[in-house]
Amino acid sequence: MSAEESERARLPFEPNKKRQKPVKTQTKPAATPQQPSNQADRKPPYTKEEMAIPKAVSQRMVRRVAVFCGVPTALAISTLIVSYLLAIYLNIKLAPIAVLLVNMGLFGLGVLGITYGVLSASWDEETAGSLFGLSEFGTNWGRILAVWRETRQKNS
Repeated sequence: MSAEESERARLPFEPNKKRQKPVKTQTKPAATPQQPSNQADRKPPYTKEEMAIPKAVSQRMVRRVAVFCGVPTALAISTLIVSYLLAIYLNIKLAPIAVLLVNMGLFGLGVLGITYGVLSASWDEETAGSLFGLSEFGTNWGRILAVWRETRQKNS
């Protein structure tokens, strides 16, 4: 991958410089005390500001998670209430396994909604993204897979 391609594949809020791997030191016997001044002299590779997700992107992710996780979770809780009210007031007995499966399915969608909410948000500060975020999800999922593959290749 050329430098220009890697610049385009970079996240909008990712720092420009690459983090250098720390140099492995030889292990010393346990009796030898380590020098604290050596670690104090080292500078962290990135500052907190460089590593932080921008506030606009963070707020966008939180809103999407609230919707994509909150709606199925609220529906899951309401199925328990509705099935109870049907059984008590209208004398309609639903199969407990049906109520359980619907409830588990909706709670499962809520859990998946957390991931989808984060990945469907636009990670670019200036771009709001679409309503359901399908194109943003594809872009962000591709970025995650590319980093995962690159990490696996480096560790192999």
